[in-house]
Amino acid sequence: MDSDISALQKRYLLSGLFVLPFTPFLYLQGQYTRFRVGRLPDAEGEASGTFEGNGRSVRLLAIGESTVAGVGVSELKDALGGRFAFHLSRATGATVHWHTKGVSGITVKRTLEEILPEIPDEAFDLILIALGGNDVFSLNSPVRFRNDMSELIRRLRESSPDAGIVLANVPMVRDAIGMPHPLKYVLAKLAKLQHFNAIGFASEMKDVYYYDEVKKVGDEFFSDGVHPSESGYDSWAEDMVRCYLKRTNGTGG
Repeated sequence: MDSDISALQKRYLLSGLFVLPFTPFLYLQGQYTRFRVGRLPDAEGEASGTFEGNGRSVRLLAIGESTVAGVGVSELKDALGGRFAFHLSRATGATVHWHTKGVSGITVKRTLEEILPEIPDEAFDLILIALGGNDVFSLNSPVRFRNDMSELIRRLRESSPDAGIVLANVPMVRDAIGMPHPLKYVLAKLAKLQHFNAIGFASEMKDVYYYDEVKKVGDEFFSDGVHPSESGYDSWAEDMVRCYLKRTNGTGG
């Protein structure tokens, strides 16, 4: 393993030893949080669409967890994939044809098994991947997260070899107003670890852009204390598009 992932894995293991005695309490607190927050439904509406522009056409695929499934909003066009497509079209003038596939609660490993077989058999120009939250909640290690994400990107490249790939940031648990301490503290530490993990492996891959310019968000960002609201998705997607275009000199792909 490279030195950076070895260091992250060591921190993960040492933190695990410290937390181990408190695991039963943290588990119960997690179950209580699920009960208190409740379970919002996935968004409805079309999983694909077009935002018209005056320039070239861009085929966008968005895959991921609850943020792509649209938990917190009523229609998929207002979830992360739809808003990313909207802001990409508005910022570049391109006509963006978008398709989304999200599954609430899914990890990167499960994405390989459950989402990839359902992706349309066509080449995309740009792929948005929004995963990592459930890998944090599942306490997956940095090595496993990196290996699974690398395999996902490799598999996506098979059908879309020329696509740019945007990785949404690992959700910053620190800001989740619906999550209590000490569970929030423990998961926030792991989320931060995976955040730097993603920065590391994305920097080594061609045309892969991890959104690392993460801002602290306020209460209005959330719909239920954990998932984004309509305005939360919109501002998040707009910031990601801005960051992506800055890194690609505004080319959009």
